[in-house]
Amino acid sequence: MSNVTLNVNGTTHTVDAEPSTPLLYILRNDLGLRGPRFGCGLGQCGACTVIIDGMATRSCVTRISRVQGEITTLEGLVKDGTLDPVQQAWIDEQVPQCGFCQNGQIMTAKALLDKNPNPTDTEIREGMAGALCRCMTYYRVQAAIKRVAGGVVTGEPVAAKGGVE
Repeated sequence: MSNVTLNVNGTTHTVDAEPSTPLLYILRNDLGLRGPRFGCGLGQCGACTVIIDGMATRSCVTRISRVQGEITTLEGLVKDGTLDPVQQAWIDEQVPQCGFCQNGQIMTAKALLDKNPNPTDTEIREGMAGALCRCMTYYRVQAAIKRVAGGVVTGEPVAAKGGVE
């Protein structure tokens, strides 16, 4: 075991752990953050995604010894009690169904929009390709991303169109 210092959501944390420990385990078990989720454990589904220095990163396969820079989790997107525009767009477009993948979806979308504030539909599909959703809410994900980017969306939640309140 050794002391490892991590900067998570603007706060410095020192943990005593094996350098080969996956970042996800430290975030969830030691720091109590519940945004990143354990999905596949292979870095393929995206449920564990965090942002490290602007890059969407799979925390289940990222060893803490390799982490350098600022780590942002889903919890770190909220500023002064206000949701990040990506989080708000997820609500406005009613993206989640079961909700399990939403951490990965939101964090991947945030990293995409930070790099490319006005992505095309193709760029959105390519940028989000690694964030899997079993409920198949991909069209709502794309609408939420376009909402943040200022693209063409209706401006009202999907449920309001269907008459379900």
